[in-house]
Amino acid sequence: MTISDAHRSPKQFLDAAIETALEAGKILRGEYALPPDIRYKGDVDLVTQADRRSEDAIVARLSKYFPHHTIAAEEGTGHERNSEFRWHVDPLDGTTNFAHKYPCFAVSIALAQNDTILAGVVYHPIYDELFAAARGDGATLNGKPIAVSKVDTLSTSLLCTGFPVHKRLANPNIHYYYDFTLRSHGVRRDGSAALDLANVACGRFDGFWEFGLKAWDTAAGILLVDEAGGVVSEFDGQPYRLGGPMVLATNGKIHEEMREIALGISRRDPSAPLQAPPQPAKK
Repeated sequence: MTISDAHRSPKQFLDAAIETALEAGKILRGEYALPPDIRYKGDVDLVTQADRRSEDAIVARLSKYFPHHTIAAEEGTGHERNSEFRWHVDPLDGTTNFAHKYPCFAVSIALAQNDTILAGVVYHPIYDELFAAARGDGATLNGKPIAVSKVDTLSTSLLCTGFPVHKRLANPNIHYYYDFTLRSHGVRRDGSAALDLANVACGRFDGFWEFGLKAWDTAAGILLVDEAGGVVSEFDGQPYRLGGPMVLATNGKIHEEMREIALGISRRDPSAPLQAPPQPAKK
């Protein structure tokens, strides 16, 4: 750790992350206007020229500002350093959406010191929405403070989730999707975990859950939810660990209700036929 790092506040790290995310977003807007240049990482996992150009720009700028920090980036162009500071970078969260010209994707950048996330940015370049948070300083959307929703029952909540592009048969989420769809106002599946978490932070969604996400998918988003007054955990109530097997993020008011239902589903035989959940008692 350098002396300058020791004396930087989370807000100073956030300023660098914002500058970097805006640069990457400009690249993505330019690429979005072009015919997609698609490759595959395996059978169905897409990577585009936009992913690579965005990541190259992010890694170059962060390396310039913080040469001693580790950078963990989805497309593998980051680097490992002997440092307690680690940047988690997703240069294009929602690549499949991007490739299909569905305008729901984002740049996600976060800095963690050991296991504590200090700063995070999620930038939606098409709608020019910049979600940002520094630990202890709240969360903002385009510079204005945001907060989670005040919806206090699952039955009146709008939720969001995601499904993997590979090993779909091994993923149990269809059972959770089924139950939560019947118990809520609805469940949306937009294809960008970073934006899903940002939208929980600003109150558009009331809760989010997903399985098998990487640290670069969630690091910025969970700080946004936390700083906006929400709650993030695993299904058993333990604090969410970056890269953990599942994540549950809510406005806090419906957290225990969602968590108990999710935990119950996890104990059910995944191969059993889907059954209608019990209806909530009428008030």
